Formats: sequence, C-alpha cells, structure tokens
Amino acid sequence: MYPWRGFQVGDKVTVRRRLSQDDFLAFARLSGDENPIHTDALFSARTRFGRPVAHGMFLYGLILSVLGTYLPGPGTAVLEQELIFPTPTYAGEEVAVEVEITALQPDEGIAEVQTMICRPDGNIGCQGQAKVYSVGAMGWPHHPATAPLSWPPSEAEALKGLHLGEHQSITRTFTMDDVRVYSTLTGDCNPLYVDSALSERWGWPSLLLPAGLLGALFSCLLGEHLPGAGTNYLKQKFLFLKPAYQGEGMNASVEVIRLRPEKELVNLRTTCRNQAGEMVCDGVALVLVRDLIGRESLCPG
Repeated sequence: MYPWRGFQVGDKVTVRRRLSQDDFLAFARLSGDENPIHTDALFSARTRFGRPVAHGMFLYGLILSVLGTYLPGPGTAVLEQELIFPTPTYAGEEVAVEVEITALQPDEGIAEVQTMICRPDGNIGCQGQAKVYSVGAMGWPHHPATAPLSWPPSEAEALKGLHLGEHQSITRTFTMDDVRVYSTLTGDCNPLYVDSALSERWGWPSLLLPAGLLGALFSCLLGEHLPGAGTNYLKQKFLFLKPAYQGEGMNASVEVIRLRPEKELVNLRTTCRNQAGEMVCDGVALVLVRDLIGRESLCPG
C-alpha cells in the first residue's frame, strides 16, 4: 500500500525555530553568499531593512526540514516550489514554519502543500506552495507535471549597470560534509540525503542533494555576482526536473530576462545542470536592486 495513504487534505504541521545572526553567517559560509544585507550590520543599517536579514534560501531550508521530517516526512522530494518573501526576517525572531497538505494524488505519490514562515509580529517572512513526491522505491517521476516557464517582455535594456541577457554561472560539487553542515543548520535530515544504506536499497547511484543546496547556488549567484551585493530576493519559482547527487559537479546559471526600472526590479532565469549537461532545475527569480552596490560604475561610457 502506498505510504502516503494515511494523510488527508488539511493535515498541518508547525515547527518553531529561533533565528540568530550566527545562522545567517553559517549559511553565508556554506552557500558563498556573503551579500552584506545578511552579514554586515553597518551596511544593512543603511538599507530599508535597518539590520541584517535572513537569506531567502536559508528560510527555504527550514521549510524543507519540515517537509522531509514531519509532513509528508522522510523520503519526500520536491518537484515544484514557488516562494515569495513579503517581509524581511531578522535575527532573534522565533518563526513558525508551517506546512499544510492542500491536495493529494496518492496513487501517483504526489501531494500539493502550502508552505509558510510566520514571524512573531504576525507578518509573513516566506510563503508559497509546493508539489512534492514520495520517492521511496518508486524512483523519480519520469514526466512530472510542470507548466512551462514564461515571463512578460522586458521594459528596458539596462538598469543600474545590468543589461538584458547578461548572465553568470558557477560550478560547485557539494560533498557529504557540506550536506552535514546544511542538515545541522536547517534541521533538514531527510534520509534521502544522509542514509547511504537506504539510498542503495532504493537503487540510487549516490545520496541525493538537498533542494536547499541547489537553491544555495542561486543565492550565491544573485548575492555575489548578478545582480550582486545589495540584491534583495523577492520571489523564486523552482522546477526540479531530475535528481541531483552529492559529489556531482553542478553548474548553476542566472540570466537577466526582464528589467523594470520604475520599480527597480529584475527577473532572472535560474537554471542548474549536472556534470552530464542535463537540466536538473529550472526556475525564475525576482529581485529588488534598490540597494545594489557599485554596478552603475560598470556601465559602458
């Protein structure tokens, strides 16, 4: 019998976590995203935030910890995820990480869930929805039901030294030690990432790589390279098309696909390929570049 048949629409779990500046610094070291809005009290004091804020992908790791530990639980992999970061989340806040099942397809091993991080003042730090899959012995779905990514045309060719079509990429191999650091930091101890015997029994060539570490690659690119320091993450959509494995080189790229000068907003395509060149993750990000550092000086002329 399929292991998720005991769940019902409306099932909900809430896990509380107090955040610290040490958490932000640890995620910065792990991801390579040293964006000063997360790590530099003096810089962030001059921004609209007033003090350092959590990385969006660190918050995503907290959501993944609930998905992979409590609801739906061990063996859960994410197929699709949409995230919005409506308000900044600060060190010292005790947040409530909530996951609720909104739809079930038990025969296909798929559930749809609402994901949310609530701050102590009642504001939402992160909200979204995901389509998740119970991997188990069923393997990765061959054709996950995903909608094609699309976006409106750009309203400008350049903004603050950024140019339509500009792109950056990084390649990184995450090790088992990296995953241990990630698991300790976020609480995401899904056995898909840490249990070699289980992975072998289920026929995987290696332990799976957490979706949160794929997200960390984009966090690094956006916060360090394009747009760069001062970038504020607002939205992200992920489509996870293939499993990613620990010890395998991952090449992540971001490309400017839309510029909106009147609101200082930038959309970027976010993609990641494995060392065989296969697309494992596709997506679109929205960032605010109001506090961007130094890009205009790079503008030709």
